[in-house]
Amino acid sequence: MKYYVVDAFAEQVFEGNPAGICIMDQWISNDLMQKIAAENNLSETAFAVKEREHYQLRWFTPAEEIDLCGHATLATAYIIANYYEPDADRFTFQTLSGELVVLKKGELYEMDFPSRMPEPFTLTQEMVEALGVTPVETYLSRDLMFVLEREEQVRNITPDFSKLKNLPDGIGASVTAKGTNFDFVSRSFFPKLNVNEDPVCGSAHCNFIPFWAGRLGKNELLARQLSSRGGTLHCRLEGDRVKISGTAVLYAISELQID
Repeated sequence: MKYYVVDAFAEQVFEGNPAGICIMDQWISNDLMQKIAAENNLSETAFAVKEREHYQLRWFTPAEEIDLCGHATLATAYIIANYYEPDADRFTFQTLSGELVVLKKGELYEMDFPSRMPEPFTLTQEMVEALGVTPVETYLSRDLMFVLEREEQVRNITPDFSKLKNLPDGIGASVTAKGTNFDFVSRSFFPKLNVNEDPVCGSAHCNFIPFWAGRLGKNELLARQLSSRGGTLHCRLEGDRVKISGTAVLYAISELQID
């Protein structure tokens, strides 16, 4: 089976967030997809099958299937555009989070995702100990979201992943702050999914974008994820949807030997 690795939200290889991509003629078993994702050991491996005019798309971490993944969706659209449907500029995916559309706009791939404004949440001592820093605000959607006072705190944070993994709330935990050269910056951690740090997390921006749009009073935002790989996201809030755009770079094409 053909297998691609794409660095999403990247301008060159070894930046952004790598995703494994498998475009298939028909579905394989859930168990086999999970084993492939675990073997790849990337934050997400995406599996897609074309059905009429759209693709069914699913995302697997090394530990389990998840309901939404931004960078692997961008990477899947990139692979389809470059290797399967070179004349297409619109890609429709049916997913666990409903219909997702990606538009190719030059070098940028623009994703249309649901806006998920997080709800205020009570900060606990366990959270502070896990983060190693005291946030100024705490929120919860699918993941915990912590607002820090300064960009430098986001850049330099060294959480205790074993303690993050044991927090009872949220699948993942993200930290964010107002940026200096960007509107806002962030980092995202998912030790519960066997991914200590997600280098660039598109789904977390479903929370960040409505939050920072309201906080900064603007709907067009430029964001930067401050992981060691780093990645830039062009963001826009449109009602109950968010638009997240970025570039992608091919790292590898290979064949999986799974017979």
